Amino acid sequence: MKTMSKQNRASGVLAIGIAAAFVLLAAGSVDAQARIDGIAVADGDTLSFTAMAGEVSTPDGGAIHFWGYQEDSNLGGLPAGALPQYPGPTLILDQNSTISIDLTSELPLGQRASIIFPGHSVEAIGGAAGLVTQESTGAADTVTYTFTATEPGTYTYYSGTQTELQVEMGMVGTIIVRPLMGEGYAYNHADTQFDHEYLFLLTSMDPMIHQQVEQGLIADVDLTARWPVYWFINGRAGPDDLIGANVGWLPHQPYNCTPRMTPGQKVLVRMVGGDQDQHPLHLHGNHYREIARYGRLLTTNNPDVLGSRQRFTTLSVPGQTVDAIFEWTGEKMGWDIYGGSDVWTETPELVHTCKGSLEPSAGFDPVTNEYCPDHGKPFPVTLPEKQNLAFGGWWSGSPYMGGSGTLPPGEGGLNPNGGYFFMWHSHTEKELTNFDIFPGGMLSMMVVEPPGTPIP
Repeated sequence: MKTMSKQNRASGVLAIGIAAAFVLLAAGSVDAQARIDGIAVADGDTLSFTAMAGEVSTPDGGAIHFWGYQEDSNLGGLPAGALPQYPGPTLILDQNSTISIDLTSELPLGQRASIIFPGHSVEAIGGAAGLVTQESTGAADTVTYTFTATEPGTYTYYSGTQTELQVEMGMVGTIIVRPLMGEGYAYNHADTQFDHEYLFLLTSMDPMIHQQVEQGLIADVDLTARWPVYWFINGRAGPDDLIGANVGWLPHQPYNCTPRMTPGQKVLVRMVGGDQDQHPLHLHGNHYREIARYGRLLTTNNPDVLGSRQRFTTLSVPGQTVDAIFEWTGEKMGWDIYGGSDVWTETPELVHTCKGSLEPSAGFDPVTNEYCPDHGKPFPVTLPEKQNLAFGGWWSGSPYMGGSGTLPPGEGGLNPNGGYFFMWHSHTEKELTNFDIFPGGMLSMMVVEPPGTPIP
């Protein structure tokens, strides 16, 4: 395990990593997922998990010893003998599917391993009896867990053996159950329809605990003194979560988190509290609607009306899952986000409902999703001359959606489509660092891109 003191850690490595991640986000944004990466598990499938040790990479050039779940049944397209993952493989299955997971422990020092599945009724056979479930005691001892996913939603799974220690070490993952209405819905309710979905599995690590475990000093670990200095979304600390999924230089951390959308689309955000801390996840750009908690839809006395809640920050607590739908329309910005341009609807087949109307409707254009009352309104400030500006990497040269402009050599370049970027992050300041180096930790960037931008 490589560790670095506060005095000698390489902040330059982090700066290079930030630049590389942002360049890849801009130049290779098609790598950002619109459907959550994971293993599609069919009814009757059996997965093969092995609890093993590996090394998590951090953006400041460090590496942390961890324990994770390896999946080598090849159901997820992974080769046999694939590496353990942080977090564990995301399992995606349909409602009413019955699946099994065979688990074998190859953890060092003869450590047992297990899995528990909150929200599901599980049968566990084999292995040895543990505190809460059957456990694998070693390489020759396999436990089989079987359950039926009777309810749609977002769920977590994690170790039921020395849970406080083994979850800290990395043994946690997510299960997504698709509803009977289909994969474009979060639940069996019309108001849960979405266009894109993204996972936010929130975890943290105290590298001193991991170093003690790596050195075989488990008896010396004092979890009451735990002091995390790294914070992760889907197993990556920012800005590594902006890089594409399944990159070769992060072999144990396959998942990224780079939300994308176009105006008017609905984004399903699946939040999972994956450690023993609370993390206030804040989504800039607009309020959003929480529609479910713990894999159960928020309801009212009227079955046709959701009991959703408007939020701009969700306090993610250990073991809890929250599903929310985020929308961005540009409504009531007070100026025309397209700069008065009708370039998106110039073809004869398309009619711009906002264009040329003396009294624009209170609604939105069906193609651009432009807020009609703001059509043609000028940008509210006069931009200074370029020689008086400082250029951020996401400045396209224009304040308008889809716009661009002349930039000085070497400036900009991270926003080729002229989108609007918003940071989605923890609202706890220390969680926006990597071992005290800002920016990092529990942060990602969401981009609203012009209508017609392909989001695979």
